[in-house]
Amino acid sequence: MNGEIRVPIRSDQDIVAARQKGRELALSIGFSACEATLVATAISELARNIVLYARSGEIQIQGVQRPQRKGIAIVAHDDGPGIADVRQAIRDGFSTSGGLGLGLPGVRRLMDDFDIVSQSGRGTRVTARKWLR
Repeated sequence: MNGEIRVPIRSDQDIVAARQKGRELALSIGFSACEATLVATAISELARNIVLYARSGEIQIQGVQRPQRKGIAIVAHDDGPGIADVRQAIRDGFSTSGGLGLGLPGVRRLMDDFDIVSQSGRGTRVTARKWLR
């Protein structure tokens, strides 16, 4: 559908850039301004986790087309320490950094599809999709 956008994530400036590119792509696909903001928020949370826990990684953003529907896919991946307990990490209120523990659970709520794969010492990959209604 639309070409893949890749944003290396190493700093707060990269988080802002990824968020902005995701919002622009969501709007170009046909999402409302409100829905595009939700997509941008999910990207921001995923990118912030990369900076906080892995120091560097990448956000990939792409328009996706399926029979009868289209949307946007976000893949956040890093080669960081991984997540020891994924089930716990996606629970509301769980945080290893002293935060509110809303990052991954929030992304899961904001998006329609959510998948996370993490291996200790080998990194994490989160895939999330939002579909046009």
